[in-house]
Amino acid sequence: MDTRIALIGIVLISNDSVEELNHLLSRYGEYIIGRMGLPYREKGISIISIAIDAPGNIISALSGKLGMLPGVSTKTIYAKTTEPAADKTLTKASEKTQAKEDTSRL
Repeated sequence: MDTRIALIGIVLISNDSVEELNHLLSRYGEYIIGRMGLPYREKGISIISIAIDAPGNIISALSGKLGMLPGVSTKTIYAKTTEPAADKTLTKASEKTQAKEDTSRL
């Protein structure tokens, strides 16, 4: 099944749902690329970003479950492409290197 790259932004306005939030993230851990949490003490909130590589239905399910938790708001954005950018870069770089080697052999 094809996967998509997405970023789930989470704003936590109370600590009531922290345990359930962490439990959900643990359950979907095999798809999570990385996680960053920022406590914004001056406002009394926490901001969390989750980078995920998963089938679309998995991303939607996680985002929906997180958004239903009390005191939690979420927003999900998806990458425009499903092809890894690194592969494109490496392919182009390899093609240039190969062309240079071919030219130097002449």
